[in-house]
Amino acid sequence: MNILVCISNVPDTTSKIEFTSDSTSFLTNGVQFIINPYDEFGLTKAIKLREQHGGKVTVVNFGESTSEPTLRKALAIGADEAIRIDGAPTDSFLVAKELSKVISENNFDLIILGRESIDYNGGAVPAMIAELLDLPFVNACTGLTIEGTEAKMEREIEGGKEFVSSSLPLVIGGQKGLVEESDLLIPNMRGIMTARTKPLAVVECSSSSGKSSSVSFEKPAAKQACKMVEAGQEKELVTLLHKEAKVI
Repeated sequence: MNILVCISNVPDTTSKIEFTSDSTSFLTNGVQFIINPYDEFGLTKAIKLREQHGGKVTVVNFGESTSEPTLRKALAIGADEAIRIDGAPTDSFLVAKELSKVISENNFDLIILGRESIDYNGGAVPAMIAELLDLPFVNACTGLTIEGTEAKMEREIEGGKEFVSSSLPLVIGGQKGLVEESDLLIPNMRGIMTARTKPLAVVECSSSSGKSSSVSFEKPAAKQACKMVEAGQEKELVTLLHKEAKVI
């Protein structure tokens, strides 16, 4: 089985986010970047599928050279090879277009992405890839088994779960449930050393512009100071909620 896992290079959730003085771009200085957590579930699932069915796991990222440490970590976790599409991911369509080009040039049986990246939370790329390549697509996937050329999946829907099946090849937007957090693979010393010798190909970006651009960024308003109310002072609490917080 030939599996592709698309990897986003995103800021660590503990990073302090700052923008340029004109608020038009994100400042990356001093920010630690990691594998997008939703993609990490997909990568672990891909490796487990390879162990069951044989084959190869390839990881791909659309980004500049600064994203290569993240790809090397994916190789250390257990991917067989990596591809970096050299360019700046300015919008979802551009990312989907470039990833689709790589996919169309290879014979992948299964394409796994996280349902969204934790930096922009757009959730658009997996569906765009499926549309561009005319492939079946299952989003919010929380369970996956492969039987021959058929995939059986479980996905979250409003108020419950849905069970679906599809022939391969297939695009999946995955999340926690593909594997549990306790099952996520962590690079060991042998994996880290081996990752240095695994192939990491760099391919040129075929397009330089997307369909949209970010005009400006703005941080959420700072949280107001918390006002404590003594136990038994329900009337004071109601007055504060009515006159100050204005929520009742």
